[in-house]
Amino acid sequence: MIHEFFIQDFTWFFIYLIIVLSFNLAFGFTGMVNLGHMVSVGIGAYTSALLTLNGVPWYIALLAAGIIACVIGTIIAAITVRLKGDYFQIVTLGLIFIAIAVSRNWISLTRGALGLPGVPDIIRSNFYYMLFTMVLSLMALWFVYWLTNSETGKIFQAIRDDETATAILGKNTYFYKVLSLAISTFLAGIAGGLMVHQINFVDPSIFDLEQFIIILFMLIVGGLASIKGSILGVFLLFALIDLLRFLVVRPELIGPVRQMALLLILLLVLIYRPKGIFGKVDI
Repeated sequence: MIHEFFIQDFTWFFIYLIIVLSFNLAFGFTGMVNLGHMVSVGIGAYTSALLTLNGVPWYIALLAAGIIACVIGTIIAAITVRLKGDYFQIVTLGLIFIAIAVSRNWISLTRGALGLPGVPDIIRSNFYYMLFTMVLSLMALWFVYWLTNSETGKIFQAIRDDETATAILGKNTYFYKVLSLAISTFLAGIAGGLMVHQINFVDPSIFDLEQFIIILFMLIVGGLASIKGSILGVFLLFALIDLLRFLVVRPELIGPVRQMALLLILLLVLIYRPKGIFGKVDI
């Protein structure tokens, strides 16, 4: 039983690591606070679920999850990245409510609030599925590390630090901002596909703000523009959740205590480590 518990825990760790890395690419490295990031995760989850439920092989469905999330994310980015600061954030926040409304009301496709049950497993063995998610997360880690240390990644960071100066130097900041969000949403879509095959179910709750707040907590605590910060942020959250499972006797108290603990940790980090534990830029 304990062995199975840790297998499930590590599987979720690797899935959330991909989500946090993808969010860090847009927010930490490029300076775009995409509050609708979980929309891409949800699109990936619904895409992979619908395709596999209709007989499409999982490897095609998982790739399609990333591609469709990327296409939709790129279209939205092409329209919204010209907006500055708070306006961009407000628009991306609105995407969450649009996604929830569509997933609840497009009943012929999504079954609304009932969700899509019975999503097939990619790999029946939980242990081998954990290894599969680990391999994909390591690939995502390597890719984000390579990208952020490449010329393109340096331009991303230059846009974050001073977009006007970057444009004066002759860089097409509009193109690079769209590119950053396109890559970010692709990785998020892949993570959404992995998530839906882990729980074999998806419903509109995947778009809820509570999910995004957890991702934001991981990123802020670990630190923006830091790959090892992303790893640490995810690890700390899972360590906290596991600790509460052992310390809190009554199951109904786990949720409220977890929320209070997350808030306390977040406040302490913001007060004493404004950049996060390994962050390179201010939040």
